[in-house]
Amino acid sequence: MDVAQEQIALRGPHRPRPIAPLGLHETAGWRLKVYGITSEGDRPPAELVEAALKLAPDVLPDAEDQYGLGFMVVHRAGDFCFVLYDWWSGENEIHQHLYSAPLDDPGKLAVHPSPAIFCVWEGVAVDHERRAWLRHVLANPDGPDVAAYLDDFFEGRV
Repeated sequence: MDVAQEQIALRGPHRPRPIAPLGLHETAGWRLKVYGITSEGDRPPAELVEAALKLAPDVLPDAEDQYGLGFMVVHRAGDFCFVLYDWWSGENEIHQHLYSAPLDDPGKLAVHPSPAIFCVWEGVAVDHERRAWLRHVLANPDGPDVAAYLDDFFEGRV
């Protein structure tokens, strides 16, 4: 079969989802930019956001061994609730832990069992953070500007 003619079975047509900043969260020496994504409504359920924020200090490494800077993506997807805990390390590396919970029990976050990294919607936030880190920290001619990095959020529908 010609590769160009291969069929990929989709569950349905692409539906854009809102990606919105939920603010800056400070915990256990960490400053985390928080994003919300949802397949239903405008924001992920409050129970999921609260569970994600509460779990952050247990998921992240000791901030003293890192920069104490990172971001979280809280996503109420079509099949599960997901939370990406991402942090900057080694100057140019994003480290991550991925957690998930059933849609009907978003407070039951646990390590996600698959080798997934992120989906296309979560990837928008991750890519924005990569670009923001490069722009404000690594390639800033005046030197790293952490405040500018922490103020730089993505917002839109993808």
